[in-house]
Amino acid sequence: MTAATPAPTVPRNILSIQSWVAYGHVGNAAAVFPLQRLGFEVWAVNTVQFSNHTGYGAWTGSVFPPELVAELLDGIEARGALPGCDAVLSGYMGSEGTVAAVADAVRRVRAANPAALYCCDPVMGDVGRGVFVRPELPDLIAAQALPAADIVTPNQFELELLTGHAVHTLDDALTAAHVLRGRLNPGGPRVVVVTSLIREDAPEGGIETLAVTGDGAWLCRTPLIPLDPPRNGTGDTIAALFLGQMLRGASPAQALSLAMSALYALLDVTHRAGTREIQLVAAQNEFVQPTQVFPAEQVQGGVA
Repeated sequence: MTAATPAPTVPRNILSIQSWVAYGHVGNAAAVFPLQRLGFEVWAVNTVQFSNHTGYGAWTGSVFPPELVAELLDGIEARGALPGCDAVLSGYMGSEGTVAAVADAVRRVRAANPAALYCCDPVMGDVGRGVFVRPELPDLIAAQALPAADIVTPNQFELELLTGHAVHTLDDALTAAHVLRGRLNPGGPRVVVVTSLIREDAPEGGIETLAVTGDGAWLCRTPLIPLDPPRNGTGDTIAALFLGQMLRGASPAQALSLAMSALYALLDVTHRAGTREIQLVAAQNEFVQPTQVFPAEQVQGGVA
C-alpha cells in the first residue's frame, strides 16, 4: 500500500499594516515577500497606494482614510480569522488617524489571540533628513503604539528622538534602548532592535544593528556597502525579517544574525546590479538561508 501523504503544514499568519508602492519596494512592498519566503501568510493592509516611494521627489497615487484599516479588519474578523493571527507588523503611519487605527488593530487581534506579537517599526526620520513625518506623529506613536509593542525597530535617529538620549557610543545606545524597552508592552518580550547604528567607538568600514532584551544585548556587524543614495525600504525589510525569524522560533540573537545576514546579501545584490530599488526577487533565497552568516556578538548580560 502507498503511504498516505501527510497533510501540509498550515502557515502562520501576520497582519502587516503599511504603505504600498506599485514600482519598487518600500512598506508592504518590502515586507510581504520576504515574510512569504520565510513561510508566512501575510494579510497586507495598505495605508496608501503610490506609484513609487517618495524618495524620488515625485509620485502619484492616494492616501487611504484611516477608517479603511478598521473596515478591512472587520472583514477579516467576519471570516473568523483573527484567532489565527500570530503577529501584527506596522511601519510608516502618515496621520494621527492611522496611528490610532493601528493601535486598535493590535487590540482587536490580541482580544482574539492574546499570544499575538506586535512589531512596531516607528518610521519617523533619519540622520541627515531629520523628522520627515508630521510633527505630531512622534508623540502619538510613543503614546499609542509603543505601549502595545513587543518588538520595536527604530533606527539610531528614531531611538534618540523617542528617548531624548544622544547616542555616540555603544554604552549610549544600550542606555537609550533600555529606556525604550521600559515603555513597551510589559507582558511581552520587550525587544528593541536599533538599526543603522553608527557610533564613535566602532571599527571603521561596517554598519551595525543592536538587539536589546531583558536577557542581554547583541551586536551584529556587516561590511558597509557604498550605496549612494541609501536604498529605501531596507528598514521595512529588516523589521519583517527579524519578526519572521522570531516567529520561527529563533532567539533574539539568532534572529538578529539571520536577518542582518539576509539584508547584507540583499544590499550586495542591489549594489552589484546597480539599481535604485532593492532587489528582493533576485535575493529571495537569502531570506531563507543566507549564504554568509554574520554572528551576533553579546555585548551585555541580562538586566533586571
